[in-house]
Amino acid sequence: MSVALEKQEASSDQRSRRSGGREARRAMRAAPLADDIRPVRAGLEGGSYGPLSQNDRERIHEAVLTLLETVGFANAIPSCIEALTRVGGTYGDDGRIRLPRALVLDTIRQAARNFTLHGQDPKHDMLIQGKRVHYGTAGAAVHLVDVEKREYRESLLQDLYDAARLVDGLDNIHFFQRTMVPRDIPDPLDMDFNTLYACVMGTSKHVGTSFTVRENVKPALEMLYAIAGGEENFRARPFVSNSNCFVVPPMKFAEDACGVLEACVEGGIPILLLSAGQAGATAPAAIAGAVVQAVAEVLMGLVYVNAIKPGHPAIFGTWPFVSDLRTGAMSGGSAEQAVLTAACAQMAQYYDLPGGSAAGMTDSKLPDIQSGYEKGITDVMAGLAGLNLVYESAGMHASLLGFCLESLIIDNDMLGHCLRCVRGIEVTDEALSIDTITDVCIKGPGHYLGNDQTLKLMQTEYFYPAVGDRFSPKEWNEKGRPDILSRAIAEKKRVLAERFPRHVPRLLDDKLRARFGEMIKLPRSGMGG
Repeated sequence: MSVALEKQEASSDQRSRRSGGREARRAMRAAPLADDIRPVRAGLEGGSYGPLSQNDRERIHEAVLTLLETVGFANAIPSCIEALTRVGGTYGDDGRIRLPRALVLDTIRQAARNFTLHGQDPKHDMLIQGKRVHYGTAGAAVHLVDVEKREYRESLLQDLYDAARLVDGLDNIHFFQRTMVPRDIPDPLDMDFNTLYACVMGTSKHVGTSFTVRENVKPALEMLYAIAGGEENFRARPFVSNSNCFVVPPMKFAEDACGVLEACVEGGIPILLLSAGQAGATAPAAIAGAVVQAVAEVLMGLVYVNAIKPGHPAIFGTWPFVSDLRTGAMSGGSAEQAVLTAACAQMAQYYDLPGGSAAGMTDSKLPDIQSGYEKGITDVMAGLAGLNLVYESAGMHASLLGFCLESLIIDNDMLGHCLRCVRGIEVTDEALSIDTITDVCIKGPGHYLGNDQTLKLMQTEYFYPAVGDRFSPKEWNEKGRPDILSRAIAEKKRVLAERFPRHVPRLLDDKLRARFGEMIKLPRSGMGG
């Protein structure tokens, strides 16, 4: 055989082997994966990054105890004063409640930890402990971003329901906290009730919501108990938490929110204790100082909750935001925001408390390059820091003023990348690959394309984006030169035309509509009929 024919035959064999590898890889991609071996999933362990040293955390902790003991909080409602003084707080002549450090430390030791935030569907349950990371939504945007018109319009109840049902099918968004304010419902009671209704009907994942005043909690609880099949069932598996801004920074109670907090604790709803000072405006401009104030405010809330009901599930929700000090405007996509959020994650871990904070709050008005880098950097740093619950991580724009449905789909890909970074690299005897390298180099074809290890790991070790572009230039040109936004628009339209969750049975929804009547504003026509 001539040298040329030998080379041609060898090349043919190599192409055949590579083709066989491609066919095997295609078959592997088609096979569904069990949740526990997917390359990215809820609850991956973070914690490989932290801007604060151990000494930094101890100094912050000491500053926090000093503030709670000497400065305290103003504007407590009578029931709050009674609860806090009953457990050892002091109410001064200046109208401020102060906490002795022993009370704070005792509360931290006895507070709930390692608890589960439940979904209506148990497959969405989230164990909140250690450095387990979960990404989700949040916000109170007053506008929806119309990317096709490049316009902002007022957000509607239907938009909120649509966001919930999109999230219901997005694997890398693990929980759904209310994203938008339904501007078509002006009455506060109707708004609170319908916000919750749209969320729990739109997704079987854990839902977060808020209430305007204490009185609005009662009808919400009645609905939740009915969906759960009874009050006892809901208390055993509460699938809704209350996002509670009980504090007006700096260091004042929010009177209406305190009433809501008390009603939710009494009703069995877990509490996100949310402190949202803005560095340079309602919190110190020094980043360390912003962390100190946020931690002090949330620990005051933790003592408050535990004074009402010891061991009630509460999330350490330090959410300090950043100002652009040139203008005073919020800058949620900034580098300072990224390190602030990571530091808050570390402080939650310092106390071994379940932590939640905000990331992914781009200042960009549209899903563009600025949106991508701001969301990606802030979200991945929160995950690498081991933050348990990363709120605001998908869909938000314009420093929380706008919400974009297409961005949910794009950000689901982005969060998959973040989770893969959080997961890191597993170094085992098998992963070191000595036998595989030896086999390929000495016995095999000189490449790993059809290797057993490659086929075994292609789905469990590697993350693949759903709408992100990995085409070659030739393929991209042949497909009409799509960009990520056009693909997200098409996917949004497909999902919203097809996906109408039915985890709440129609018969139960009939009973809710009969019970609450015209109070339910979301028409059946917007829910698939």
